[in-house]
Amino acid sequence: MCAMYSPEHRSVLLDTAAGSIQLGFVEKRPLDVKVEIHPPELQEMRNAFVTLYVRGDFRGCIGSMRPIAPLVQDVAKNAYYAAFMDRRVGPLNPADFSELKISISVLSAPEPIECLDEDDLVKKVRPGIDGLIVYEQDTSGTLLPSVWEHIADPRDFVRHVKAKAGLPTSYWSSTIRYSRYTTEAFSN
Repeated sequence: MCAMYSPEHRSVLLDTAAGSIQLGFVEKRPLDVKVEIHPPELQEMRNAFVTLYVRGDFRGCIGSMRPIAPLVQDVAKNAYYAAFMDRRVGPLNPADFSELKISISVLSAPEPIECLDEDDLVKKVRPGIDGLIVYEQDTSGTLLPSVWEHIADPRDFVRHVKAKAGLPTSYWSSTIRYSRYTTEAFSN
């Protein structure tokens, strides 16, 4: 995905995420965003993930797999939920805010991957480039392209995506589906 967002757009999105988290400490809710005051690029219906780190430690990640709100509004909501509602970690502590790293990943449209089996899928996934989504019946899971920094082996990456969806890592069926996407990612 080529860069769509200027340094100014990125700054607005990062400031929106930070403002939503700061408001969350006080009012226990995400920032209300006046979408109409933002540039058209930030008003587009886009989906994004917001990932938080404090002193290099993971502190939350929330996002949406399909566009459900204008991008600037999606970022505000996801930043709040990543800071306070990610069940994998406890709520963010106000004392940690000064050392908070906010990373935003704006997703491209998912592209289905046709594959016969896991071996075929592993050959088609692009390490370091693709985020991967697995769909099976009523469940789904995804890993962002940034996760390749921690899981470099394509087979392990595929298996972690299945685990994230609550499926056994060796699971395969005739109804399982996969899609890939890229991201434009930036952080403060």
